[in-house]
Amino acid sequence: MKRWFGKSLKRKLSMLLLFAILLPLVLTGVASYQIAISLTEEKAKQSGMNTLRQIADKLEFIIQDAENMSLFLIGQRDIQAYLDDEQEDVVRFTLNVGFLTNLAFSKKYISNITITHDKGKPPLSNTTVLKSGLPEVLKANEQAYRSSTRWWSPLYENQTTEGLKRVVSLVRPVRSINNFKPLGMVSISVDEAEISRYLTGAGWEKTGFVLLLDQNNRVLSSGRQEWLNQTVSDIFPGFGELEGDSGMLNYGTGKEQTTILYHTVPSLQWKLVGFIPTQIYTAQSGYVLMVTALAVGLGLLLAAGLVLYFVQWVTKPLTRLTQNMKDINPDEPIPHFEVRSTDEVGLLLRSYNKLSDRIQRLKEQVQKNEAMKKEADIQALQAQINPHFLYNTLSSIHWIALMNKDKQIAEMVGALSDFLRFSLNKGEEFCPVQQEVAHAQNYVYIQAIRFPGQFEVEFYIDPAMMQLPMLKLLLQPLIENSIIHGIQKKQGKGNVYVHGELEGTSGMKFIVEDTGIGIEPARLRELRRSLTVHEGVSRGKGTKFSYGLRNVHQRLQLHYGHESGLVIESEPGKGTAISFIIPLTEETT
Repeated sequence: MKRWFGKSLKRKLSMLLLFAILLPLVLTGVASYQIAISLTEEKAKQSGMNTLRQIADKLEFIIQDAENMSLFLIGQRDIQAYLDDEQEDVVRFTLNVGFLTNLAFSKKYISNITITHDKGKPPLSNTTVLKSGLPEVLKANEQAYRSSTRWWSPLYENQTTEGLKRVVSLVRPVRSINNFKPLGMVSISVDEAEISRYLTGAGWEKTGFVLLLDQNNRVLSSGRQEWLNQTVSDIFPGFGELEGDSGMLNYGTGKEQTTILYHTVPSLQWKLVGFIPTQIYTAQSGYVLMVTALAVGLGLLLAAGLVLYFVQWVTKPLTRLTQNMKDINPDEPIPHFEVRSTDEVGLLLRSYNKLSDRIQRLKEQVQKNEAMKKEADIQALQAQINPHFLYNTLSSIHWIALMNKDKQIAEMVGALSDFLRFSLNKGEEFCPVQQEVAHAQNYVYIQAIRFPGQFEVEFYIDPAMMQLPMLKLLLQPLIENSIIHGIQKKQGKGNVYVHGELEGTSGMKFIVEDTGIGIEPARLRELRRSLTVHEGVSRGKGTKFSYGLRNVHQRLQLHYGHESGLVIESEPGKGTAISFIIPLTEETT
């Protein structure tokens, strides 16, 4: 395919122009589609929030009606008389039960109204409750119930003659309107099934649902009975906090992502939480996607026809020029072409006519450069022979010293030979840690003979890292810097410590530390800055000391990344420590 395009300017121009037109069309279509999804999503969210507000208004009405009803019952004369009378009055009992029955029957959401007597008289109730869950709820929430004049219970169950009822009750004490002494308690139970009917019949999305949560985020009402009385975080792990009175958030990822809307019922801080699957938005945007795709497709077909016609018209002169030039012999001078036009093609022909002589001169220059290159290769080959000559010479000096029984000269020459052989190392850049340490030790041995009694160098290298590979010629420049610029400028004998240790499985850390004169803070800042520039920074008058350090720093960053550069710490009068880290990779280990 690439070769097919490369053989024709017409094809390349056609594809380029088509791409230049297609890209804006596609981007416009994508932008339109995204806007449509956004508008559809915003509309669905606003509609859902309005629905939650309507449900909240209905629940607020039920709550206020129940509270008003409780106040009415507390002050009702016959109920006060029944509770205040120490004697049992069957007629008044029957009258009050009938009154409660009529009152509850007029309101569908009322499951049960019960008024209990503190001294054990038969309770007044509109229904027969075989087993009530309210006593257990009151016992579990006694502190909250006792400290409030009106208290709404969590969801619980009542076993009645009509079957199992799940209810939420308003509970408040009844006191005498004459002397305010406690007489009993009134509880008005709201049927959860009726609340659930409000939630499921609110016109919410078909695949979505609405939950009613109490102050503790427990489900008070839902279309799914198995969720009742569970915390929302148990049903939906990772469910976020619902901050504020209303708002929205996203839950889940991918195709399972759901938009959550919530609104608070003001009087009790209950929260209505609606779930809208995100797939609803994309499904509603399918029509927009189809129209956008159709428009983009028609635009592309029209653009393709115009582009092909335009490219054919533009490239026709170039095609004729190509036919004339393809038979030119590259070994001969380029022939002159007759120029008939003044457009870009005419300018191109004039340029070829002017460059024909220039190309011939360049051919001669290339031949000359090739000859010079061969000569440079011969000189480079000769330069490679010189180190071998140097090794042989040093080896001869080494054996002469041994024959003359001058052990110190022999060892020094041997150390120098090993030092040079490792430095050249056939151009290789990496070596085992053991060889790098041996190279540094050879340098230290030579310097110790040159400057006897001025310093001691100690190596502390983890044996586990001896065979691991590292970039070569890193330790010797740091040791040289410590000896020359730290120890030799100090009165008395100094020490240099070379540490190498593994940092878990992540890397190898090396530290070269000396007890020299240290570095002043201002010069230390200049030294750190100089590691990334091309000019050295003076440590003393006329003495440039950062070339070796900068070389090591830049080689570390080149091979191991910016995190592996030199770290320099120093304190005047106490010494300097230079460290670096070499990361371990799977190939390294």
